[in-house]
Amino acid sequence: MFSHVMIGADDIDVAKRFYDAALGTLGVPEGTIDSRGRIAYSHAGGRLMVTKPINGDPACHANGGTIGFAATSPEAVDAWHAAGVAEGGKPCEDGPGWRQSPIGKLYLAYMRDPAGNKLCGLYRAPDA
Repeated sequence: MFSHVMIGADDIDVAKRFYDAALGTLGVPEGTIDSRGRIAYSHAGGRLMVTKPINGDPACHANGGTIGFAATSPEAVDAWHAAGVAEGGKPCEDGPGWRQSPIGKLYLAYMRDPAGNKLCGLYRAPDA
């Protein structure tokens, strides 16, 4: 359904350290920086890009927006969350743990990246 997700960051070096650490725990290769200074991450058919805003205004997060990253286990979600927090992410919502949802049992963890974008690590229970 989606070709890519693009988010803004004012400090590309800080963003790269954060995403390399957090996404690395999910098996995502280190991001590459293209000729325009944007970071690109590609994995399992998905693509995340991080850029300074083209219009020159400061980066800001989407109110109500969340970007979810699939994990292979609750432990992978915990590792993702810990790596992100260690690189400047801020925990938000409830702490990592199981939640019952309309689509089944999910293990979730939420944080904001250094630019304020809301992220979710998600593992779906096999019976979900």
